[in-house]
Amino acid sequence: METLEKAPAKLNLSLDALFRHLDGDPEWRMVMTAIDLADYVHIETRDDSNGIQVQTNTGFLPQDQRNLAFQAAKKLQEQFQIDQGVMITIDKHIPVSAGMGGGSADAAAVLRGLNKLWNLNQSLMDLARIGLEIDSDVPFCVYSCPALVEGKGEKITPLNDLTSLWFVVAKPKASVSTPTILKQIDFSEIQHLNVESVVEAIQQQDWKQLTASMGNSLEPITIQKYPEIIRIKEKMVKFGAEAAQMSGTGPTVFGISTKQSRAQHIYNSLRGFCKEVYLVRPFNLKNCN
Repeated sequence: METLEKAPAKLNLSLDALFRHLDGDPEWRMVMTAIDLADYVHIETRDDSNGIQVQTNTGFLPQDQRNLAFQAAKKLQEQFQIDQGVMITIDKHIPVSAGMGGGSADAAAVLRGLNKLWNLNQSLMDLARIGLEIDSDVPFCVYSCPALVEGKGEKITPLNDLTSLWFVVAKPKASVSTPTILKQIDFSEIQHLNVESVVEAIQQQDWKQLTASMGNSLEPITIQKYPEIIRIKEKMVKFGAEAAQMSGTGPTVFGISTKQSRAQHIYNSLRGFCKEVYLVRPFNLKNCN
């Protein structure tokens, strides 16, 4: 049996880290959305082995137990005592080490796909709990819809659609290590955000309030090492973006527009400055709620 799962990238419309748990993990309060820039994950079950194989179309990713998609399949195998093997083939389109959750999206796609193929009957909430054991972004990626994300990443509250918006996404050449950035958070100095204002704006479809309330508390940390993030933000606003900010731990920057024509202009203008630029729409996984 086989299935093909779409694995959408994510953007952080608001990102705040409240404190550090005793185990070292941050307590998050974030608003996230999936976008239609996505990997595609083909999953095939095999009766001849209980092994897991991963193939990708890029040489930048590990294809063994270091791969989050591999880990997702392994966790389901062990938790539900499945004796079938799995072949996972990932067609990568999401930039690597970009703050867009590419590896987590692939893992979430494997959880959803094997949930169907193995008739596990797990809800999205159940899969999100399993996903948290892999990476803090996996629970959101299981849902892949506009959502408030809290706790260590496992508390997902779906929000209204963002279908009126366009995103221009730019990935600089730099690659950022998420663990390195998280270790540098000084919770006595971090600037906290009004995340609730972003939630309210989405629920009321008030895009002026949304763009005025957005923010990323980790942005100042990453910018210290990668100042090109500031330059890209400034160019996006200059070209007409209603707001621009870094996603996740970076270095990807995205700009927002409510008009397709303006978003297209921003996209065209940035292509001469940054090699990896994408014009995308928000994505909402069916039956997210």
